[in-house]
Amino acid sequence: MQDATTASTPPPSADVKEANQHVSSIELSPNASKTLWLAAAVAAICGGLYGYDTGIISGALLLITKDFHLSSGTQELVTSAILAGAVIGAVGTGFMSERFGRRISVIIVTAVFVIGALACSFAPDVTALIVARVFLGLAVGGSTQVVPMYISELAPSERRGNLVTMFNVAIGVGILLANIIGFAARDAWGWRPMIAIAAIPAAFVFLSMFFMPRSPRWTAENIGLTEAVDELRRVRESRKQIRHEIRQMHETAAEVDDRDRGWRGLGQPWVRPALIAALGVAFFTQCGGLEMMIYYAPTFLSDAGFGASSALLASLGVATVYLIMTALGCVFVDRIGRRRLMLIMGPGSVLSLIGLGLMFAVHPAKGSFGADLIIVFLLLFMVFNSGGIQVVGWLLGAEMFPLPMRGQATSLHAATLWGSDLLVTGTALTLVNLISLGGTMWFYAGINLLSTLFVFFFVPETTGASLEDIEEALRQGRFRPTREHKAIARDERED
Repeated sequence: MQDATTASTPPPSADVKEANQHVSSIELSPNASKTLWLAAAVAAICGGLYGYDTGIISGALLLITKDFHLSSGTQELVTSAILAGAVIGAVGTGFMSERFGRRISVIIVTAVFVIGALACSFAPDVTALIVARVFLGLAVGGSTQVVPMYISELAPSERRGNLVTMFNVAIGVGILLANIIGFAARDAWGWRPMIAIAAIPAAFVFLSMFFMPRSPRWTAENIGLTEAVDELRRVRESRKQIRHEIRQMHETAAEVDDRDRGWRGLGQPWVRPALIAALGVAFFTQCGGLEMMIYYAPTFLSDAGFGASSALLASLGVATVYLIMTALGCVFVDRIGRRRLMLIMGPGSVLSLIGLGLMFAVHPAKGSFGADLIIVFLLLFMVFNSGGIQVVGWLLGAEMFPLPMRGQATSLHAATLWGSDLLVTGTALTLVNLISLGGTMWFYAGINLLSTLFVFFFVPETTGASLEDIEEALRQGRFRPTREHKAIARDERED
């Protein structure tokens, strides 16, 4: 295997020799690790904006309805407008991130966040509000396409999981803040300041990104290897590491032809395993029931006999558990592994939903032990789902796709996530009316079971593999799961 790999490796080109000479002459940054962390943290704030902007509507909608005298159908339009915009933004940002680069795309997305939040808060009527929320959705969807990809291309392989999942943690922070403000401040603030406040962190990210490094992978592909060295020197602590990554970029680029680029490249047979794995996990991330719990937990609990205050407090607990578990996932995902984490936590989601469905089906009396079990099973589901597949869902889309088509592929990945979210949001209450609240929980238990089986049969372990290793495994037909959960590419090289 080593001989074959060596034989297929292209000889150093003039660009590689020039880049290696440049590595010898550069001065490494003494704060490379801090710069890497700061760039990832600043970009990840976009996740907080996404969580806040999608979550704040639950607390603001009653006030908006009172001001604009909304019907139930118009309330649904106001709520779902941001999701429709997110699908469009996820697809459209792919071209922008390829044409202008990841960093510039983040800057543009945050500018849209600022304008969209202010436009929503100053909307004179419901039509203007719906249009503004669609516009704001462009930024929400665009951020989910470009930010995980930017961080994954900036991070070294051993820290990629930790850094990319900071985006998930920020989503949790945004959702929790939206719940706290919706619960405690909506009467004092009113709905317009509740929405407008999101423009402040968006403006901070907009200004900060001008000082952050560009993606080294995008720079190597579109400008040159020498320029990529200049970006790597800001976030790497050794020349050896920079040379290794430059060599990997060159070797991978040497295998690319025109058929591998853009949307056309997604049709190549060798890319199909990554599409199946990443898009499948994206679908199950949103359709496993977590978004339903975040949006509708107060409604479900009210239907089960809980008071309005208790239902809102339980919703706040749901948001708190989501944040805690995604933060823990961020810490442990590179140690445990993506595939293994999903397989460990998936069965817990199934059992929790079975128990929750049983409690809803028996209709326990208010204040009884059975009523307490409803809260217990609800929070247990949040523990297992948000600590498992939710940690990995965005990460896989950022790391599995080859560089020549990564912008388009991550657009498709983000659109799958948002389309699935729209599907769940638009059908959850209808499903409850058709098969009851308990039956709905059992239905989602079945989806979580299918999710665990899907991961077992179709999702390989990518922990510790570089982006170039993953692309090489795809090209050589080694992109497949193993029962031993070995990382792709790494075990081949060791053998």
